[in-house]
Amino acid sequence: MQYDFSGDVWYWKGPAPFYFVSMPQDQSDDLKEVSTRVTYGWGMIPVVATIGKTRWYTAMFEKDGRYILPIKLVIRKAEGIEEGSTVKVHIEIGKG
Repeated sequence: MQYDFSGDVWYWKGPAPFYFVSMPQDQSDDLKEVSTRVTYGWGMIPVVATIGKTRWYTAMFEKDGRYILPIKLVIRKAEGIEEGSTVKVHIEIGKG
């Protein structure tokens, strides 16, 4: 299962501060329908994500009805991403 989408990077300050991009609602709804088959627990969905030329393994989770993708500092630096940047994302569901 794969998804492509674009979104703006946003900052969540707590309880653990981090940067994210939200999956669109329609794709989040689709993923939620199969989440019990792909989660490894606590609602975490394992994914291999790609932004630009950078590919990494992480996990998405649901917040406010949409799945969100965490973007680590090393990824943001490699791709020149800042808060408010619009990014194109490719997601492959499953373990990398």
